[in-house]
Amino acid sequence: MTHSDILIIGGGIAGGSLAAKIAPHRSTTLLEAEANFGTHSTGRSAALWEPFYGLDIIRKLCWASEAELITRDVLSPRGILYLQEADRPRDTFEDILKQPGAQHLDVAAAQAMIPILRADAFVEAAYGPKAQDIDVDKLFQSFLKEARAAGAMLVTNARVTAIRHEAHWIVDTPAGTFTANTIVNAAGAWADQVATLAGITPLGIQPLRRSMARIPAPGGHDISRWPMVVSAAEDWYAKPDAGKLLVSPADEDPVAPMDAWPDDMVLAEGIARYEAFVSEPVTRVEHSWAGLRSFPPDRTPAIGFGGEGFFWCAGQGGYGIETSCALSDLGAALLQGEAPSLDPAIVAALSPARFA
Repeated sequence: MTHSDILIIGGGIAGGSLAAKIAPHRSTTLLEAEANFGTHSTGRSAALWEPFYGLDIIRKLCWASEAELITRDVLSPRGILYLQEADRPRDTFEDILKQPGAQHLDVAAAQAMIPILRADAFVEAAYGPKAQDIDVDKLFQSFLKEARAAGAMLVTNARVTAIRHEAHWIVDTPAGTFTANTIVNAAGAWADQVATLAGITPLGIQPLRRSMARIPAPGGHDISRWPMVVSAAEDWYAKPDAGKLLVSPADEDPVAPMDAWPDDMVLAEGIARYEAFVSEPVTRVEHSWAGLRSFPPDRTPAIGFGGEGFFWCAGQGGYGIETSCALSDLGAALLQGEAPSLDPAIVAALSPARFA
């Protein structure tokens, strides 16, 4: 048996970033069920740091992560353009315009940014200049490197099969049995399953499938400086990526925890919605995939203790990468019994105790 102060279950961005922050202070083991770290949601993310979007608490966590993301040199300019249709609700659009620095654009100004936009498809646009691409692999690998350098044990092919508590936690996996004073549930879509194994009440975390297609640059355009573009109705988005264009139907289909794959019909519908806004048709899909965005019922992450020696670090949904720096700092502070740097109101809103 291998004993640690902290045993983190789940080797995605949540577990990896927390391992980097806690390993210098506590002996730490990081377990990953798959053969490679970051196999599921982390490795399939079209990550954007976008502090204008999502719940207010998510925006605050994005801003709180900005300085570290800059220090880690993983951000690059992108911008984001929201398109408002004439006959669709304006709630999201109006909310975006209220954010600091947001710009209200007419159709012509939006076309100047993305020349393939059809003038008859939308009536106005909102531009968020702060949005930036995140180099997910560079960020994630930096966390893993720091965890290893601090002495953490990183173990793959270690899917948890049983958890029990005697004098301490005992966790069985195909890679061996591990013991710890505290276990951290950073298992993403599988977080409720891990809780059940440990005899802890699940939080109701629901995995939602998000599909993605990679298509050639429309019409041969140089799209490297195009912003990400999003329907204000939130039913499709497109984002430049390495000379190609990523297109998603922005789907959120409830599924069981799984190695997700795209639904061809859902993907086709999303591409059709995108095509209705542009003058260049989609001639082929070069690659498609899907990931899982897992949320508690209130769509707010759960960070904190949820039982004796049982710590939640789950429910980040589609915001886990852009908020990872702030959430890992918070997790490390709470695990050490220290006062977090975040506003106490944010800490309380993230606590799993809200479900009690």
